[in-house]
Amino acid sequence: MVLSPGISPVSEVRSKWGWFVALGVVLLVFGGVAAANLFLATVASVYYVGMMMIIGGVVHLVHAFQVKAWRETISWVLSALLYLAAGVLAFVNPVLTSAALTLLMAAALLVAGAFRIWTAWRTRPEKGWGWLMAGGIVTALAGLVFVLGWPVNSLWLLGLFLAFDLAMQGWALIAFGFALRAR
Repeated sequence: MVLSPGISPVSEVRSKWGWFVALGVVLLVFGGVAAANLFLATVASVYYVGMMMIIGGVVHLVHAFQVKAWRETISWVLSALLYLAAGVLAFVNPVLTSAALTLLMAAALLVAGAFRIWTAWRTRPEKGWGWLMAGGIVTALAGLVFVLGWPVNSLWLLGLFLAFDLAMQGWALIAFGFALRAR
């Protein structure tokens, strides 16, 4: 970015505060729309993941034929076909895919929670270690709740995550924009 003499990057961003607020409002509205229909938001999330896997599969396939040794080409082609199959499955059966993704998310939360609890336990003499422990317990409990509600919660859980993320980003950008304006 080329700036005029005497203009800092911060003042350049500050003058665009309205764009931050506008984007925040759009994201907040999208978050509300997603929250109003969690199943559709879940399907949209699954389609997004499916499209990324299809693109990844195509890239893997192109890469496979750049590899000169036959043995490596076969493994890259098989990897590409697996990506492509998973991506197509997301479009053919988004409910099954959402169940698989929800189960993977539950497992990831359980592992992350356990790791955070272990880390907190190891930092026990340090001040504030209880906050780390509490965070780990909450994360692990979220994973446990997801597992206990599986597969029924698969129909709305990914949509809830999407709605929450859109709303939080929206509020954050609105607050940031107004903070820039106030300076």
